Amino acid sequence: MKTAIIGLPMTGKTSLFTILTGVHQETRIGATAARTGVAKVPDPRLDELARLFEPKKVTHATVEYVDMPAVSKESLRDPAYVASLRVVDAFAHVLRLFADETVPHEKGSVDPLRDMEDVETELILSDLVVVEKRLERLDKDRKKIKNPELDREFELLQRCRAELEGNRPLRQLTLEAEDEKRLRGFQFLSQKPMLYVLNLGEGEAGRLHEREREYREGPIKDRHHTSVSAVCGKIEAELAELAPEEQQDYLASYGLAESGLERLISATYALLGLMSFLTAGEDECRAWTIPIGSNAVKAAGAIHSDFEKKFIRAEVVNWKALVDHGGYAGVREKGLLRLEGKEYIVKDGDVLVIRHG
Repeated sequence: MKTAIIGLPMTGKTSLFTILTGVHQETRIGATAARTGVAKVPDPRLDELARLFEPKKVTHATVEYVDMPAVSKESLRDPAYVASLRVVDAFAHVLRLFADETVPHEKGSVDPLRDMEDVETELILSDLVVVEKRLERLDKDRKKIKNPELDREFELLQRCRAELEGNRPLRQLTLEAEDEKRLRGFQFLSQKPMLYVLNLGEGEAGRLHEREREYREGPIKDRHHTSVSAVCGKIEAELAELAPEEQQDYLASYGLAESGLERLISATYALLGLMSFLTAGEDECRAWTIPIGSNAVKAAGAIHSDFEKKFIRAEVVNWKALVDHGGYAGVREKGLLRLEGKEYIVKDGDVLVIRHG
């Protein structure tokens, strides 16, 4: 699952990407020069299990980020740039809230709501061009052949056009599974989940949660598949230079319990509809990524395809119970280790032991 970090120039998006992933060199996404990197998903549950089992290896879940060149009207007219945006699964749009006279804003003033709407409008217009071209083609095809499938697609795209012409992104549409499938191939930009990343100045570092709440209850209220996370890029850059044992004191000096980037990664993970189940033992403690709502067989398949094919049962226990009772022997004694079948829906934070043939 790839998340593209997008934004206007001078928003701090590239600095955030570098701190998130530690990647400095360029790669290519399609024909566009970009940078890709992986960030670990912070997981205190995994840390607790590692303290209990003292394994040889601890493996976190990861999120892949792509640092795209700055968004502009010109870049969104470039087919190669748009094609590279289409292949990602979600966007993290960095909005500049910090004021700094030494860093000019390309529009002459800092106005995150204007920037939010301007970029959204460009994504909508890009999709509208695709929809209109396809409708033209369908109109011709429907005159030549009678095909209910073409009629269904035509009606669906007319609905999309009405939404886009009303300056509303396609992620606002409520779609049936079949229609969702029909649209998937178009890889519409305005349909992708959107995480707004508020990049605050140092003076607002203690107000990260407050700023997020303002946006949740204001500009992004009632927007589907949309979330918000606030960071202070300057503090994150300084934090990245500190030893782990000094980081907590530094955060506490701003009244913060955790790094803004940790919350950003967790917000990306949730927005993509992902969650983690865990495996724990003396060899390895590991977080595995699966879509929310996955059953035990799919979870087994995340570990190894053979486990999915030859699945018999899953032994399941909540991570907290496993820690509190000192390991598997303790939870077995208390009857907290359950045997579940194929259709069991795995919960976030379940620890699984897969029995397979």
